[in-house]
Amino acid sequence: MKYRNFPMVPRVVFGDNSFSQLGEILMPKRKNSEAPFIYLIDDVFETKELISKIPLLFDDQIIFISSEEEPKTAQVDAVVAIIKETFAELPSGIIGIGGGTLLDMAKAVAIMLTNTGSSVDYQGWDLVKKPAIYHVGIPTISGTGAEVSRTTVLMGPEKKLGINSDFTPFDQVVLDPNLTIGVSKEQWFYTGMDCYIHCIESLNGTYLNAFSQSYGEKALELCKEVYLSNISAEDSRDKLMMASWHGGMSIAYSQVGVAHAMSYGLAYVLGVKHGIGNCLVFQYLEEFYPEGVKVFKQMQEKHQIKLPKGVCAGLTDEQFETMINVSFGLAPLWENALGENWKEIMTYDKLLSLYKLI
Repeated sequence: MKYRNFPMVPRVVFGDNSFSQLGEILMPKRKNSEAPFIYLIDDVFETKELISKIPLLFDDQIIFISSEEEPKTAQVDAVVAIIKETFAELPSGIIGIGGGTLLDMAKAVAIMLTNTGSSVDYQGWDLVKKPAIYHVGIPTISGTGAEVSRTTVLMGPEKKLGINSDFTPFDQVVLDPNLTIGVSKEQWFYTGMDCYIHCIESLNGTYLNAFSQSYGEKALELCKEVYLSNISAEDSRDKLMMASWHGGMSIAYSQVGVAHAMSYGLAYVLGVKHGIGNCLVFQYLEEFYPEGVKVFKQMQEKHQIKLPKGVCAGLTDEQFETMINVSFGLAPLWENALGENWKEIMTYDKLLSLYKLI
């Protein structure tokens, strides 16, 4: 058997106020004064104190990006075009600051600055040919695992699918739990549940191995501490940031499953954001993850989170068909969840009936 030789993030700094070290981390990576660092930052920070702490030098630029919608291939291509038109040479690096949307944008932009064509051409597995430029991920919310994963999830004109490649992972990650202060309760829950569902799907998948299991079990333990016990806010921030890291690592050598496959369809047709999309789907997946769904509902009740109802009500047959086709396009996720004969278990009609519950 030949085993996959996966890359990992080579450098990470963790701790309260570790963001203040960013300038010294970046300095050795600066090529020259004409090669700027480009910061892609969630526009929610545009008027916040964080911006005054960005270590700008020379021609360094901040590009504010909305995280209201999932990152799109057209958006990636537009940012790459702006950078190439503005600067005579490639930047020294791309720094993404925000949640999963901004981290995925940063990874995709770093890849597309050195690879030709559109980001659409690289949606899939191992299609990227040239290394990305230096890129740094700084999460301001915990749960997605985007800071450690080898994928950048993008909404394309025909599908929602990641750029999965050995060149996708960040070269440097800064994990500063203090950056997550001020996240709304709902967003904290939805994004944290992305991590929790990662773990349930990985630990119950056919791709499971000791590598995935060791990370997945730790992430699951941390999620339960954060969402079911009564720990301090500081402990909660630290533990959820570590849960996100471990959860992302757990799927590096395995895969996610039914909830993620279905949430991709929801996002593509209805624009439902990833975290809440996973929650909307997962609540109806007792058949596949009975214990996981039971604990999820306990967490939901403890934090008094009410999920929207009737999200798929009023969809046309054509919309349901598109949703199902997008979901079925994620074969590795279905195979991990249900095995090689997954098409016999998850039929078109069965998937349709699940979507109609949402």
